[in-house]
Amino acid sequence: MKKFRKVLDGLTTSSPGVTLGSPSCGSAAGTPTAVPTPKDIDIQETLLSENFQLCKTVRHGFPYQPTALAFDPVQKILAIGSRSGGVRILGGPGVDCYCQHESGAAVLQLQFLINEGALVTACADDTLHLWNLRQRRPAVLHSLKFNRERITFCHLPFQSKWLYVGTERGNTHIVNIESFILSGYVIMWNKAIELSTKTHPGPVVHLSDSPKDEGKLLIGFESGTIVQWDLRVKKADFRIYYDEAIHSVSWHHEGKQFMCSHSDGSLTLWNLRNTSKPFQVTFPHGKIQKDGRKESCKPILKVEYKTLRSSEPFVIFSGGLSYDKAGRRPTLTIMHGKAITVLEMDYPIVEFMVLCETPYINEVQEPYAVVVLLEKDLIVVDLTQSNFPVFENPYPMDVHESPVTCTAYFADCPPDIIPILYSIGAKHKKTGYSQKEWPITGGTWTLGSHTYPEIIITGHADGSVKFWDASAITLQMLYKLKTSKVFEKPKLGEGRAAELVEEDPFAVQMVSWCPQSRIFCVVGISAHIILYRFSKNDANTQIVSLEVRLQCEPEEIITPSEHENNPCFSEPGSHSPQPHHQYPVSPGSRTPESAKDSVPCLKVKERVVRVPPGYQSDLVIQLLWVDGEPPQQITSLDINSAYGLLAFGNCNGLAVVDYLQKAVLLCMSTLDLYGATDPYQRLTRSPRRNRQSTSDFCMRGLSNFYSDSKKRIRTSYQSLTELTDNQQSVDMERSKSPTSESRENSFSRSRSSSVSSIDRDTKEAITTLQFGESYGRKSDALPTPCLWVGTSLGVVQLIPMSIPTDQEERMEEPVTIGPSGAVQMLKGSVLRFGFMDYMGTVIQSPYEVWRDLNAPEDPDRPRRRKLVNFSPSSSQDACGEGHLAVVCSERQAKVFLMPSQSCLFVHNITESSFVLRADVVSVCNSVCLACFCANGHVMTLSLPSLRPLMDVNYLPLTDMRIARTFCFTNGGQALYLSSPTEIQRITYSQEMCDNLQEMLGELFTPIETPEAQNRGFLKGFFGGNAQTFDREELFGEAAAGKASRSLAQHIPGQGGMEGMKVAAGGVVGELARARIALDERGQRLGELEDRTALMMTSAETFSKHAHELMLKCKDKKWYQF
Repeated sequence: MKKFRKVLDGLTTSSPGVTLGSPSCGSAAGTPTAVPTPKDIDIQETLLSENFQLCKTVRHGFPYQPTALAFDPVQKILAIGSRSGGVRILGGPGVDCYCQHESGAAVLQLQFLINEGALVTACADDTLHLWNLRQRRPAVLHSLKFNRERITFCHLPFQSKWLYVGTERGNTHIVNIESFILSGYVIMWNKAIELSTKTHPGPVVHLSDSPKDEGKLLIGFESGTIVQWDLRVKKADFRIYYDEAIHSVSWHHEGKQFMCSHSDGSLTLWNLRNTSKPFQVTFPHGKIQKDGRKESCKPILKVEYKTLRSSEPFVIFSGGLSYDKAGRRPTLTIMHGKAITVLEMDYPIVEFMVLCETPYINEVQEPYAVVVLLEKDLIVVDLTQSNFPVFENPYPMDVHESPVTCTAYFADCPPDIIPILYSIGAKHKKTGYSQKEWPITGGTWTLGSHTYPEIIITGHADGSVKFWDASAITLQMLYKLKTSKVFEKPKLGEGRAAELVEEDPFAVQMVSWCPQSRIFCVVGISAHIILYRFSKNDANTQIVSLEVRLQCEPEEIITPSEHENNPCFSEPGSHSPQPHHQYPVSPGSRTPESAKDSVPCLKVKERVVRVPPGYQSDLVIQLLWVDGEPPQQITSLDINSAYGLLAFGNCNGLAVVDYLQKAVLLCMSTLDLYGATDPYQRLTRSPRRNRQSTSDFCMRGLSNFYSDSKKRIRTSYQSLTELTDNQQSVDMERSKSPTSESRENSFSRSRSSSVSSIDRDTKEAITTLQFGESYGRKSDALPTPCLWVGTSLGVVQLIPMSIPTDQEERMEEPVTIGPSGAVQMLKGSVLRFGFMDYMGTVIQSPYEVWRDLNAPEDPDRPRRRKLVNFSPSSSQDACGEGHLAVVCSERQAKVFLMPSQSCLFVHNITESSFVLRADVVSVCNSVCLACFCANGHVMTLSLPSLRPLMDVNYLPLTDMRIARTFCFTNGGQALYLSSPTEIQRITYSQEMCDNLQEMLGELFTPIETPEAQNRGFLKGFFGGNAQTFDREELFGEAAAGKASRSLAQHIPGQGGMEGMKVAAGGVVGELARARIALDERGQRLGELEDRTALMMTSAETFSKHAHELMLKCKDKKWYQF
């Protein structure tokens, strides 16, 4: 009872909480000292607009909605195209490049110019692009837009500069890769097929040159027609008409036979000696039924026929399963001799490609791996081992293993945290991978000089949390934490429990991490908070649970005029934590009968559980159902390891928990927090019961994460939701809220008529919380532990606390929380707090140095709490100096002088939109305020003067996912989820933009092309004259003429000069510059030729006119002129 009174006394007293510290500082607590005035504060701001530039740095994760795949067997780099027009190029560690087509058209096909440092992309807008990969940031050198025909298939023979392009009309065009101009040589569909054929053969689905003779082109049409076209004599060698539609064709390396895959699930093998019928027809997955007929099978979408010297060839294909096997997963089938292996995939197969030792199609292929591109994964299968294991993927392709629901970004972390997390996470890695190294090893990358420890944390829909090492623009998974292990598995069909089971009951809503103390907090969608401590040792533990009733009904809240402060507290727990449930009475509860409904959404495990090393749950806090209504989702959280306190809030109120004593210190509605300092005049509603039902929009699972337009509370989350629905309605609604200048500048503690009025049932959410050393009242001389509270109505409040400093007292004596008179106002929901000293340096929150609570006891070195930046012991000289408080809301930012609470600077950030994310960050050895707005603008403001430094319209349209995951960090960096599967990192620092070239990997490395095998005299003599085939003679302008200008339009790319500017130094850079110079020289020579022809025509005209004049004047005398 004594403890209870002490806590209550701390709230009812008019003086702030007792200042902690030595007697000398404590005795001066009541003596006001002279505080600096705005004129005395002279902070030299060093940041200028020139220090900022916004650019993308690197993209991590799996390419969203992939469509195409290509591999360079000499450079050993892989390219993946996507539906949104993106191209990801992957090589060895650190070699990861993202390119984007400006049109945004889907990538249909990719073709490497093998060992040339270039890539051809064919897009859905019927445009071909040539990308220069000899620079760290690839650029388009040429584009060719087809106007009258649609591109369906492309083929570029090895070491050829002529690209074959098949179209939907069945025609085949030829493009010069160097000039990117169409040749006049065209294979028309009606010439390729017999004249007697009455039906159109359909689009071209396959093009390839014969391994035996490069002058023979095999053309596959969708209808089942196959034509081998002799390019020299311009006629067909043979035509095959098959009943089933063709999906793909693959040659045997000798060029004497090829294999086709068909829509009926069959594979046909054709011999060139007899093309009247297939040499062999097989249905690999079609069994003969009882009536003697074959099972109907799904189409085989692709087949690859690859030979080996030492054993029988591989036949690898996707699809072809029988239709009657419903629910079967997508498969890749590997046929090796008589052995058939079926590999089941987790996702549908988009494309696969067999990796071979040689780039030459007329040599024994020797396949060693298969790259399989799935809809949501990339796997590589080892073909050299009989059990076909997969390689361990070095790229972070599993970011989306469960949908990402929140992110956090920490730059310049303690250097020891990454190795520790990695060592613990490595123990839980999967096994069974191939023992060989990952085969995609191309490119080069070196660790740059501008690197520091960075960690990205992602929260997921299944309750898992992943820690990623993001140092040096790479991304590697360090450690995975499953928060669902704290709870019992929800069961269906048990009355009330059935209502509580959600689609994703463990989904992570937000995270809070203190890298120094290694304390980690997770907020879940089921209105629960889990506090984790880090330990290198495993332990047997019983999870401690606290249950909190944070539900209130606005109509029945006692008005502050009747009872100034009437919160109810739970008695702090005993010294040894007990796993019993405690919950203080809610301010809105009416009768004890409401307790019968007091159940949490999830059930915490009550048994003793063994936890492995890593993050171990220390405390679980759950909000309770009240009167048949679920708890509101938690909207804000902060934790402080030095204080041992955790604070959280939602649209009902605020709660503060002492996690050391496992006790709830404060549980209060937002209105009761104000007491007499309420800045609003709340209008009492009629006695008629009009309780707002919160159960409609509270706990609807991840599908409605942060979304419901019915919410009357104006939090950032509602703003995000309504952004995509109706931007104007948001602004109109917000104009109704009390955000006038008269209200925001009024710091009166009385209910004066100048203060705007609001309905009493308007819920005011706690939108941000921050623990720190500050001044609760103007008269305070020394800083004390305080909690800064920001609400959705733009109110900022300080709550001072008194915390025992001695370790033993801290575990026994209660923390005293007192009310404060400090109330400030801003426009819109408060988003962020930041603190600076009078030198312009950011003041870090106090923290406790990490200690392993499960480590064996050492009697010589007892474990004691070591606190950093905890007043007043940290800086005796700083007592009474004060500090600056930076407060940012959805619409404006203010800088206050503490403890006088005077507003030094104010800046209206936006009028037409609202801020989604704001952070006080360090850039270029200084600090600034970085903001991301709903209209896609990224802005930075100087501190403390709030001078605009940068304003870039970065994202033209912000969707919900980007708004939810965008976050800033120190060093001028930020990130967001650019797609459901990819993390995009950006920088707004000019210095980092300048150093970006050094940090990125080289995609191209000079490698000698492997020599072709010596074919021998007899093979060369009888194997045709493939070596003497000259495509230039056939396709060049001299022989084939020019193509029709209306057929395709050449578009010069922007990569020429950019390549010159950004090409890397050394041999690669010189090669890139030489290649670009050659391209430009060729273009200039073409222009020169045109000018020369024009001059010749002009000269001929002049000569003609001169001759006519001479004839006219030759007989005239001089005086006749």
